[in-house]
Amino acid sequence: MTDIDVDSSAAPGSPERTADEPAPEYAHPLLENDFASEWMGIEVVRVADGHATITMTLRREMLNGFGIAHGGMIFAFADTAFALSCNPHTGSADSMTVAAGVDITFLKPGIPGRTLTAVADRRQQAGRSGLYDIQILQSVPGADDEVIAEFRGRSRTVPRR
Repeated sequence: MTDIDVDSSAAPGSPERTADEPAPEYAHPLLENDFASEWMGIEVVRVADGHATITMTLRREMLNGFGIAHGGMIFAFADTAFALSCNPHTGSADSMTVAAGVDITFLKPGIPGRTLTAVADRRQQAGRSGLYDIQILQSVPGADDEVIAEFRGRSRTVPRR
C-alpha cells in the first residue's frame, strides 16, 4: 500500500456539518462519518499501511476540572490514530479492523492551546490479530515535543456486516 501525505486543509476540523451534509474528501474513509474526530479537530498528516500520524489542538472544552487535558480526550485522539493505522486507507468492502483491547499510560498533563500529535505504528501482525503502539506528543514552545501518553492497541480484523 502506498503512503499518503495529506494537506491538512482537506482534513477534518473544518466547520461543523450535519449528518445530512456530504462529507468532504478525506485521507481515510473511516473519517467520512466520524463526527467525533471532526469535532475534535483532528487533522491527518500521514497514513500508510500500518501507520498514521494525526494532530489536533487542545481546546478549552477538552479540559477537565484541573484545567488540563481530560484523559478521555487523549484516549479518543490516540484511538483515532489506532483505527487509521490498522484499516487500509483505500477502504475495504468485506472486512474492518477494530480494537480488541487497549491500554494507555498518561505521563504528563496536556496543556490547553498546545498542538497534540499521535503517531501510530503496527508492531506485529499475525493473521487477523495485530499489535499497535501509539505515542501522543504535545508541542512545547521553544523546545522539542514531549511525550504525554503511550497507548497500546490490540486489533482484530472481522467481517463487515
